[in-house]
Amino acid sequence: MDKWEMYMEIKQLLKQGFSQTKIAEKLGVSRTTVYRHLKRSPSEMAEWVDSLQYKKKKLDPYKELILSWLRMHPDMSAAQVYDWLLEKYKDLTVGESTVRTYVKALREEYKINKETSPRMYEAIPDPPMGEQMQVDFGHTRQKTVDNKEAKLNFIAFVLSHSRQKYKEWLDRPFTTRDVIQAHENAFKWYGGMTNEIVYDQDSLIVVSENGGDLILTKEFQQYRESRGINLRVCRKADPESKGRIENVVGFIKQNYAKHRVFHNIDSWNELKYTIQQKRDHSKCSSWKSNT
Repeated sequence: MDKWEMYMEIKQLLKQGFSQTKIAEKLGVSRTTVYRHLKRSPSEMAEWVDSLQYKKKKLDPYKELILSWLRMHPDMSAAQVYDWLLEKYKDLTVGESTVRTYVKALREEYKINKETSPRMYEAIPDPPMGEQMQVDFGHTRQKTVDNKEAKLNFIAFVLSHSRQKYKEWLDRPFTTRDVIQAHENAFKWYGGMTNEIVYDQDSLIVVSENGGDLILTKEFQQYRESRGINLRVCRKADPESKGRIENVVGFIKQNYAKHRVFHNIDSWNELKYTIQQKRDHSKCSSWKSNT
């Protein structure tokens, strides 16, 4: 019920003999709201409603663009709208909560419904700053400029304390050498290496299990020893330990990559810095040396 409809309903109930208290109870609003509405004449109420309707909002200049995104992709999240705005308008300064409120209002006004998905859980409590990083792999299928489909693979990193994210993309399968180079790039991005790195089981890192012990690939074992990495590999029956990175993988698939058109791998990777630099405002401390 909009404000004008509520106003007319209050007037009607008052004529029927309901008290202001009973009207408030019946409509599910406060007595103050009922009293405030009754103080206004119909012309005053109409003028007030119009003033609310046409009140300029910070995101109004981008309204048609946001609407076009929502109409083209009805399942688009407010977080992805926020990312796309930051990517397209480098100097735009707006909070994610403002975008969320604006998108919600547009959906209600233009009847653009959004499907919801259950939220993934993650383990708590958080480790201290600089203590732990989590790593995992994923892939997406993206439409190309010539309306074909490309399979893209990515490796994702997240700091368990601050949730600061890093990712790299390839348009081919990762090799162990690619994984090692991605680690070096991530350490450079973060400004260091955490005391512990948690991985999911992956053939690029883990060869097999031997009596309960995980055996690493030769190349990654050599890298681990040279770098002094203290690693822990989660088994499939231990999802709580890697909940943070699973959330990041889901975010990359459902927010970052969803609805994007793939041109080439270089331009795709350039996007990773645009959003992360605006989203992530703090660096972790207590790093191991990165030299």
